Amino acid sequence: MNLLQKINAGVYIIAEMSANHNGDFGRAIELVHTAKSSGADCLKIQTYTADSLTIDCDNEHFRIKGGLWDGYTLYDLYKEAATPYEWQVDIKRECDKIGLDFLSTPFDKHGADFLEGIGVGAYKVASFELVDIPLIRHIAKKGKPMIVSCGMGTVEEIDDAVSAMLSEGLPKDRIILLKCTSVYPATTSDMNLSTITDMAEQFGVTIGLSDHSMGLLAPTVAVALGARVIEKHFCESRELGGVDSAFSLEPHEFKAMADAAREAFLAKGTASYDAFGKEKDNLVFRRSIYAVQDIQAGETFTEDNIRVIRPGYGAKPKYYNSIIGTQSYKVIRRGDPIILER
Repeated sequence: MNLLQKINAGVYIIAEMSANHNGDFGRAIELVHTAKSSGADCLKIQTYTADSLTIDCDNEHFRIKGGLWDGYTLYDLYKEAATPYEWQVDIKRECDKIGLDFLSTPFDKHGADFLEGIGVGAYKVASFELVDIPLIRHIAKKGKPMIVSCGMGTVEEIDDAVSAMLSEGLPKDRIILLKCTSVYPATTSDMNLSTITDMAEQFGVTIGLSDHSMGLLAPTVAVALGARVIEKHFCESRELGGVDSAFSLEPHEFKAMADAAREAFLAKGTASYDAFGKEKDNLVFRRSIYAVQDIQAGETFTEDNIRVIRPGYGAKPKYYNSIIGTQSYKVIRRGDPIILER
């Protein structure tokens, strides 16, 4: 199955490696296998250089103040966190070898063209690039599915991005929008997951969650609200450090999250008021109307000779009052169900 078929079949789990390889190619390849064994459908990386994102400048506009990356210049942060282009073919090849989808986020036209050249099946757009309409248009022209994070996005900004994709001929069924809270890490009170249902109504496309919180609560709730894609950062161990490790799940945590998301999807099911599956077998334990004394033909049904009891092979209890006072046309033994004749 391709990416869209997998999304339509259940919950699609993306493991975001990001910079958690810590500049070590061997660790990057290990993380491919860790993603697979931790329940991911897809490994995601990011395709950029520091120069494709910003300029090497140290004035106050380019220096980060507060948070996980306090003190970094943008250039130095992106230089440290980048996944080298020369690794990416091998990372994709390793994913292909073990049956793991490969996805990446390009941050400029060159990055998108590079990914097209190595045969990616879909593209990711980061929250901070939601407003980069020229880049979104360039990617949309390639005709591949686009997964777009909407962190910080207003309704107008999200609509601008969706309109840009549609105007380039990308069908709606190839657009996936991810609710995202662009705080690292995000807290539960930051999530506002009800936005998922609103996004689905407003934009009419598949919705998912790009989650920077810790644990499995947010993905589980998101799936219950209709999310079909879950993206989470992961790492081998937070103790190894790295620019993204503080909001990344370790393998056992990621596996628990993926399992919980898929269980939530199964539990969500569809709107139904019919007994389903094994529940049908328990219908016999409902109450119904039974004879509790022997009743002769022509004898009147009374509160003494019929009762509403378990099991459920007799007439429904709602008919009890209408049966009382009528006469039996046949012999009924104690313990026989009262059956309404049609």
